[in-house]
Amino acid sequence: MLKLKSVAIDTYKENVAYLHRDCPLYRSEGFQALMKIEISVKNGDKTVIAVLNIVNDDSIIDVDELGLSVQAFQQLGQQQGSPVCVAPARAPVSLAQVRKKIAGETLPKSSFELITRDILENRYSKMEIAAFLVACSHSGLEREEVLYLTQAMVASGKKLSWGGSLVVDKHCIGGIPGNRTTMIIVPVIAAHGMLIPKTSSRAITSPAGTADTMEMLAKVDITNEQMQQVILQHNGMLAWGGTAKLAPVDDILISVERPLSMDSSSQLVASILAKKIAAGSTHLLIDIPVGPTAKIHHTREAQKLRKMFEYVGDRLGIYIEVMLTNGSQPVGNGIGPALEARDVMKVLKNQADAPGDLREKSLRLAGRILEFDPDVRGGQGYAIARDILESGRALEKMQDIIRAQGEPEMEHPKASLVFDVRSDRPGYVHQIDNLQLAKIASLAGAPMDKHAGVDLLRKTGDKVGRGDILYKIYACFESDFQFATELAAKQNGYSICSQPPPEPEMFLV
Repeated sequence: MLKLKSVAIDTYKENVAYLHRDCPLYRSEGFQALMKIEISVKNGDKTVIAVLNIVNDDSIIDVDELGLSVQAFQQLGQQQGSPVCVAPARAPVSLAQVRKKIAGETLPKSSFELITRDILENRYSKMEIAAFLVACSHSGLEREEVLYLTQAMVASGKKLSWGGSLVVDKHCIGGIPGNRTTMIIVPVIAAHGMLIPKTSSRAITSPAGTADTMEMLAKVDITNEQMQQVILQHNGMLAWGGTAKLAPVDDILISVERPLSMDSSSQLVASILAKKIAAGSTHLLIDIPVGPTAKIHHTREAQKLRKMFEYVGDRLGIYIEVMLTNGSQPVGNGIGPALEARDVMKVLKNQADAPGDLREKSLRLAGRILEFDPDVRGGQGYAIARDILESGRALEKMQDIIRAQGEPEMEHPKASLVFDVRSDRPGYVHQIDNLQLAKIASLAGAPMDKHAGVDLLRKTGDKVGRGDILYKIYACFESDFQFATELAAKQNGYSICSQPPPEPEMFLV
């Protein structure tokens, strides 16, 4: 028996326990660092699995104590000093299935159910989760396996129901900085009267996700009950899916994908559809940007991904339409949560300096979603969406949603460090490297530092002179500022040519 202690360390989606090296239990039972242990309460049925770390510092843990990270302590639900039992945890049965996937075998539905169950119960360390993700990415998943993984992820958490109503949603597969169309589409659709319970992830490999950006305006970590209340009152919401326990295994997988910068197509399909089905969506519009520095480089890749979405969607009873869009450059001007939120509000307020590409793309996508409504004739959606935006109804609806979800309580430090990236030659902007601009914005501190990022002053086709500012880098801390500006000095991500490029098409298919 050991005394329970909360160690105020956020280990982000991983249960971690801390044991003193001089603890008699450590010496007698052969515990080792990074092994998994099972912690249980005496005369209780509550147990928690955690990865063990060994501590040498008496100020952290005494020899008769067991420390738990923030998440693990909350899961166990006991008071400080409570007596707990510790034992080696059994190895996850499903690891044998992971090894089969590493060897290139195709797994049945039962294997994915076992794997996701063990991950949800914290029986996997992050190393073991990484092995599963790499196996799925390297060996690839057959379309049936993507279906099984999606079903298992949906079953891992709660599922919202809206009483058989038409429930719409929209999702972009990512890879394009800015591109914050969702935050404009949701209030437009909700103002029309259609249900759009939008749950979003935080950034995986990008400088901001929709949840990160919406968090500048409203609380996004709201409960299922709060979600349902907001939807019933205002038809729409913009929330983070993590606290609502919708497909929670997906959030655990994302916590490992983020530091590895992994985002395989099969995992992407399962992740997106699991969240949408758990949120109760019946109709879904998928935006797949295509471009040389986008996540998807060629139309043929996009068509293959489209078929995967449609295959899984058909079998899970969700209607899916896929639109291929031009992903040759960032959408909007800001890259980073605060800068992207600024662009969104400019569009909703119909300001003259609102980014035209963000406005137009949002209206086109919103128009297609409006045509899911049987009362809207094909081809009329765009005009309806434009009228909702220009009349101010979309802005009013967004303000309603913000009030209902609750305005953010946290104050974020402003970006006091600013650097101007200038053109070294005259000409026309031919290309903008999405990956490079996203990397620069991330090095500047986004999305952790909400006001950090990149603000574009020139887009493809613009004429520039030598010394003209292409974009500004914003950072809150000197080290981030130095990293970002040094990368921009090596390669600023802009291609300048003497002749103007051809006018790009916003939608490919």
